[in-house]
Amino acid sequence: MAVRGGFTLLELLVVIAIIGLLVGLSLSAVQKARATAERLRCQNNLKQIGLALHSYHGAHGHFPAGVSGDRPSEPQPYLSWCARLLPFLEEGRRWQQIEAAFRTDRDFLHNPPHVELATPVTHFLCPRDPRVTRAQPVGATKELRAFTSYLGVEGRNAIRHDGVLFLDSAIRLTDITDGTSTTLAVGERPPSTDMILGWWYAGWGQQQDGDGDMLLGVRTLNVSVYGKGCPIGPFEFRAGSFGNQCDAFHFWSPHAGGANFVLCDGSVRFITYGANSVMPALATRAGGEAERVP
Repeated sequence: MAVRGGFTLLELLVVIAIIGLLVGLSLSAVQKARATAERLRCQNNLKQIGLALHSYHGAHGHFPAGVSGDRPSEPQPYLSWCARLLPFLEEGRRWQQIEAAFRTDRDFLHNPPHVELATPVTHFLCPRDPRVTRAQPVGATKELRAFTSYLGVEGRNAIRHDGVLFLDSAIRLTDITDGTSTTLAVGERPPSTDMILGWWYAGWGQQQDGDGDMLLGVRTLNVSVYGKGCPIGPFEFRAGSFGNQCDAFHFWSPHAGGANFVLCDGSVRFITYGANSVMPALATRAGGEAERVP
């Protein structure tokens, strides 16, 4: 009976190389499929936010305040637009808990009663950012905080108030004379590296105006202690990374090539970083610009 020979060393190396190539191709395909699925989930979150913004407008006659100031007459100082959308995101019980917490204590930093300060809300989380899936210890005290991946567009920066969500804003659809289909309402920006900026529930931001926390301009300036070592700006729309604190001052996303935005008509668009030059026109509600979303 003939004896069949085994693999030669060369043949074995060729087989190993082929298997390695196939595994590499398979992993690449899986990673791309995962990235696509996460981008779609992120877009779905923003679609729900866009619908909630319009439902809020229908109920109140205007969009929510980007963040509430600390006026004596304000029952919920520093509360974010995210929190105010909860009843329109099928989170009515959370909203009732928030109202009760502020009736008990107007200082949102006291937990309890402000337990939502450390409670993540799926509607506001991009699945591409593993940091936001749970509350994180923040600052010297290591108190837990929960975050948002989506910030309201306050316009060019916090000083101008020329967007749709900013300090004590109450913008109506009729105020958006540049057109609701060409004006940005909400966009992606992951929390800062130190997790100080990006709280969903409530926050001070750079100058107790929510800037950098739950609000951001497309040409934001670094005017606070949160950007030590960073240039003053203005910062532009470009790619960023979780490890760079300076990237807290501009819109960016963990998705390749750009970021998702909600427009004031409720639609969601993925805008590439190549559109940076037209972002100021898209961020203003009544600037008289004729730019369209690229």
